[in-house]
Amino acid sequence: MPRHRHQEFIRFLKKIDGETPAGLDLHLIVDNYGTDKHPRVKSWPQRHSRFHMHFIPTPSSWLNMVERWFREITEKRIRRGTFRNVATLITAIKDYLDNHNQNPHIVVWTVPVERILTKIAKCKEALDALH
Repeated sequence: MPRHRHQEFIRFLKKIDGETPAGLDLHLIVDNYGTDKHPRVKSWPQRHSRFHMHFIPTPSSWLNMVERWFREITEKRIRRGTFRNVATLITAIKDYLDNHNQNPHIVVWTVPVERILTKIAKCKEALDALH
């Protein structure tokens, strides 16, 4: 969505709630963005018990890498192109992927496991406090 406010996030929660079969639990991995901390967003899962929010540490490396990759494809291919329809956009993305994957880069994780586990424990404490 063009904006990243609590209203848009709640609209997203309602959308996936309505489009997912009622018998299924929904586990959402969220990145501790300010939107996730809004009182209305915090109270929403409490009223919808099938929603389970999992907060990752704010500087989480793997999610940052995913976000950086999407930013890269957006800047290097999508914003630079003109697409007459969805099919041409999909073709452009596939072409970009084919070229991008010709020179893969290995990601080396540099955060010590103890630091990650400490942050996970803090997130679990925060989740327990919500329930």
